[in-house]
Amino acid sequence: MPDTVTTTRMRFTVDPWDPSYGTGLDAESGDEGAVSEATVDATVELAPDRWAPVPPDPAVRPPAATLFVDGVRRIDAQAWVESGDGTAAALCASYAAGVVCCAGERAEPTAVRVARSLLTTAPEAVDVETPAGRYDAVVVPPRADLAPAQTLGLALQHRLGEIEVEAATRAREAGGLPEDDLLVVDGPLRGRQHLPRALGYIKTHRTRYLPPALDPVVAALAPGERTPVFLLGTSWRRYTWYLRLPTAPGSPWAGVVRLECSAALAAGEAAAMAALSQATLARYASHGYKDSRAPQNLYPIGGLERLLRRRLGDAGVVYRALRRAAWRPVS
Repeated sequence: MPDTVTTTRMRFTVDPWDPSYGTGLDAESGDEGAVSEATVDATVELAPDRWAPVPPDPAVRPPAATLFVDGVRRIDAQAWVESGDGTAAALCASYAAGVVCCAGERAEPTAVRVARSLLTTAPEAVDVETPAGRYDAVVVPPRADLAPAQTLGLALQHRLGEIEVEAATRAREAGGLPEDDLLVVDGPLRGRQHLPRALGYIKTHRTRYLPPALDPVVAALAPGERTPVFLLGTSWRRYTWYLRLPTAPGSPWAGVVRLECSAALAAGEAAAMAALSQATLARYASHGYKDSRAPQNLYPIGGLERLLRRRLGDAGVVYRALRRAAWRPVS
């Protein structure tokens, strides 16, 4: 039977199904779908009839310091919050974000933060104290166009994005960095495009945005080469380009990543950011014998992910702590 606690403010129930096997909520966050309705301006850097792979510019040098920002999240348990209005779905989640600063031969993690939240649409929700830490109640407004599970998943992703921005800001405010440092955010730049000298780094490709006539340029990229910059508009606008990292011969898209920078930049500045990505990222590409997601899962990002997951604590211990907390009143 589920573990339940009743207080004057909130009835809190934890499902007995171990979340490591998945959850009945299926609360995966939304992302760009397989069919793109994006607008594409392929004339930013070159006219479409002149599109061809762009080789690295030997005059461009990598920055003295590169900051890699990443976050991880874990659903610790699915839950329900009961009130006079009925039962509302809830997620108990742990998430963390941090930065790895790579300068010279040194790579140091910094600005690491771990958070735990109980996310639900129930307005009666309160914080939950457990032996593994406190889950701060986050009341999420319901959305008529989304199932509750999707609403909570998106809210969790939003919370993670917030602490990623906080980590990046703290790392730069700590001082000691050169003025030309480069910030590489693992994932789309959305919500972080206001950060200066920032790139979004996308490892997977759910959608091919280029028109069919230009798509073959991606397959023709040699390691270190990129496509020309193009302007992409979905629910938000950004400059973007594809880059092939050093990799063994394979499928047409092997080792290909997509980079983003703010649409607030001038076209020439976006092209300069693209050239800088070529000079910078290849040195951090991973190898297959060390990382199954090589070469796209860059070494600093992979190392930071492992550190952050350790900071989340043991999933089994945290889950049992949540179930034990359900036997006593919620503070």
